[in-house]
Amino acid sequence: MKFFKPTPIVFCVFLALFFSCAPDVDLYEVISQEEPLKEQIKSVTDIATLQLPDNSISDIPNDPKNPITEEKIALGKFLFHETGIALAPKMEKGTETYSCASCHHSKAGFQSGMKQGIGEGGFGFGLLGESRKIDSEYDPTMLDVQPIRSPSILNTAYQDVMLWNGQFGATKSNTGTEAEWTEGTPKETNTLGFEGLETQAIAGLGVHRLKIDPEMITNGAYKRLFDSAFPQIPLEERYSQLNAALAIAAYERTVVASEAPFQKWLKGDEAAMDDNQKKGAMLFFGKGQCYSCHSGPGMNGMSFHALGMNDLSGEDMHLLPSASDKLGRGGFTKNPDDDYAFKTPTLYNLKGLRFLGHGGSFSSVRDVIMYKNNGVSENIEVPEENLDPLFIPLGLTEMEIDQLTDFVEISLYDNNLERYVPESLPTGACFPNADQQSKIDMDCL
Repeated sequence: MKFFKPTPIVFCVFLALFFSCAPDVDLYEVISQEEPLKEQIKSVTDIATLQLPDNSISDIPNDPKNPITEEKIALGKFLFHETGIALAPKMEKGTETYSCASCHHSKAGFQSGMKQGIGEGGFGFGLLGESRKIDSEYDPTMLDVQPIRSPSILNTAYQDVMLWNGQFGATKSNTGTEAEWTEGTPKETNTLGFEGLETQAIAGLGVHRLKIDPEMITNGAYKRLFDSAFPQIPLEERYSQLNAALAIAAYERTVVASEAPFQKWLKGDEAAMDDNQKKGAMLFFGKGQCYSCHSGPGMNGMSFHALGMNDLSGEDMHLLPSASDKLGRGGFTKNPDDDYAFKTPTLYNLKGLRFLGHGGSFSSVRDVIMYKNNGVSENIEVPEENLDPLFIPLGLTEMEIDQLTDFVEISLYDNNLERYVPESLPTGACFPNADQQSKIDMDCL
C-alpha cells in the first residue's frame, strides 16, 4: 500500500490553514466589535462625555451655593442612612425606625426594592427591601408613602431638577416655573434658590418627618462632623436642618456608578464587556435610539418624555396618584405640552429590580425594551397626541432585544455600590430601618 507523502509546500499550506484560521477569526471578531462601537458612539457624542468620575469630587457637578467637600460628604453619608433623625413621626412607635435610605438603598440601586416605598409606618426589610410591609396600627393617612415609584439617587448629580415631574430645583430646567412654587407646599423650597438635589433634600427632611435634634449633635459625634463640614457657619446656625440637608445633597451627588463594566470600557479596558454586550451597546447608540433620551454620564439626561406607561396602581397600593400626579411634568408646570411626560431615569443598576417605570408597571429591563420596541402605549388615559414623537416602533429583532438587554443589565451594573454605605452610624443605630422586624431581617440586633 502506498501512502501520500505531502511535499514541503503542501505541508506548509496545510499547517497555515489549520493553525492560523481560528486566531484570525478571533482577531477579526474583536476588531469587528471594538472599533465600530467606538465609531458608533462618536457619531452621537464624545466618549469622554460618558465617563463618570472615579474618585475626584472636583469632576462631579455641584450646586454653586453648596460646593461639595469631603467633610460634607462624610456628614451626609451618615445622615442619609441615620434612623436616629426620624424624630417627627405621626405615631410615636415610628420614632427612630426609618431613614432616607428606607426608600433609596444600595441593594436596590438606591431606589426602593418595593413597588411603593414606605418610610414611617412600615416594618421589615427582607434582602433588597422587598419585604417591607405596612404596620396595621397605622391609618393610611399617617403612612409615609409616595404616589409614584421612588426614583434612584444614583447619578443624579447629572440632573438639575428632581422627582419624576422635576418640581424641585430653582435653576436651569425650572427657570420660568416660579409661579408654581406654591407657598405652603414643599415646592416653596425652590424659593431658596438651590438646584434640584439640594432643594429635594431640604424639602424631603420635612416631608418624611426627619428632624435634626440639637441634643443628638451636641452630645455625640455629629457635632464634630457638622463642625468639619460647615466651619464657616456661625455656631448658632451651624447645627441646622438646612445644613443637614445640604450635606445629604453633597453626598448624593457623589453616588455614581463609576465601576460598571461600561465605565471601565470607556476608560480603556476593552475586556470589560464581552462581544454580546458590545453589540448591545451598538444598538443602544444606534438602531435602538436609546441615547436619544438616556444621555450623558448618568444615562439619564435632562429631558421629559411621554411614553404612555401606566401609573402606580393596584389593590396593594396605599396612596394612589392624583390627577395632577398622572400628568407628570405637566402637573407641575401647568403647560399642556408637558402633560404625561416624566423625567428620564438612569439606566444604571436596574438588574434584579422587579418594578420599573414611574408606575412600576414593568418587571424587568427586557420588558421595558420590548415595550419601547413595540411603540404602543399601555396607558389608556394618555391621549395619542401627547405621546412623544420618539416613541415609535424600533424594529429590533429578538436577538437584538437580548443583546440590548445584556448591555443595560450587565454593562451598566456597578456591583460595588456598598462603598457608598457607612459601616455603622455615629448613633450606633440600625439602618436603613430600625424597626424590630427589619433588625431581624438585617441581623442587626
